[in-house]
Amino acid sequence: MSWEDREDTTIYKVVMNHEEQYSIWPAHRELPLGWNDVGKTGPKDECLAYIKEVWTDMRPLSLRKKMEEMERERQQQQSAGEAGGEQGTN
Repeated sequence: MSWEDREDTTIYKVVMNHEEQYSIWPAHRELPLGWNDVGKTGPKDECLAYIKEVWTDMRPLSLRKKMEEMERERQQQQSAGEAGGEQGTN
């Protein structure tokens, strides 16, 4: 029997990094630097199901923030353009 065929009886923790990306980590091991325990512990399939439920946006936090910032800037430019266009029609 290979190691791949053995039942995984390891208890895992769900962990998250500063970019709000999720992973699992064996509960008995010290967390690697940069990862924090989110409070969910259990068998692998249970932890992965939890991650699937809560991690709805796979983009790293820094990318999400940058995209939001770019969208705000675009909207401000669009609003400024519309305001300038309205003044020219009066």
